[in-house]
Amino acid sequence: MSHSANRRILLASAAAGLSLALPAWAGLLRTPSQALGPFYPRQLPLDNDNDLVSVAGRTGIARGEICNLHGRILDEAGQPVGAARVEIWQCDAFGRYHHPDDRGDRPLDPDFQGYGRFTTGVDGGYRFRTIKPVPYPGRAPHVHFAITVAGQAPLVTQMYVAGAAENAGDGLLQGVRDPQARAALLATFVRPADGGDLLARFDIVLGPATPGSR
Repeated sequence: MSHSANRRILLASAAAGLSLALPAWAGLLRTPSQALGPFYPRQLPLDNDNDLVSVAGRTGIARGEICNLHGRILDEAGQPVGAARVEIWQCDAFGRYHHPDDRGDRPLDPDFQGYGRFTTGVDGGYRFRTIKPVPYPGRAPHVHFAITVAGQAPLVTQMYVAGAAENAGDGLLQGVRDPQARAALLATFVRPADGGDLLARFDIVLGPATPGSR
């Protein structure tokens, strides 16, 4: 099967089968907001779908550990939030962002998209194919998220890797003083029994609607 055919199958599957089981939480804690950071794209890449490890027009696959990252966008009552725009961006496997202000001497992976977006369906589910985040100088491994819903201010947050040694020294993560809120920013990455790509789940809980715009 061709690379382009594989890509079409992936993107089609991302829009279906997202009925993910809601954890049996007694109450839903709002996902803490985090800094936008300096590397949100100034201009969105032409290829900005939910497959970050395969760039349109290129035949290679991104370096790093490929991961299927998924979850649901929920309100505090546990109800799914449909039509939410979910954006993610992160550095590549070399620890470099696809952004003109990241001028470090680390190499740049041309096969990593660096940014992706997805719009949730009625079940609130989202899915990305990306890489397991790696450390960036001075930061623990993380993925930036921005969630935009009509009629309320966007939630900007970051997802971290549960168990990463760098977490203890990350000022943004440790700046979340409530242990439960800090734990809500952690995602566990697991390898399925069949040895396939890593899996990680990160559910996001929004606060009440308030007027706002990006």
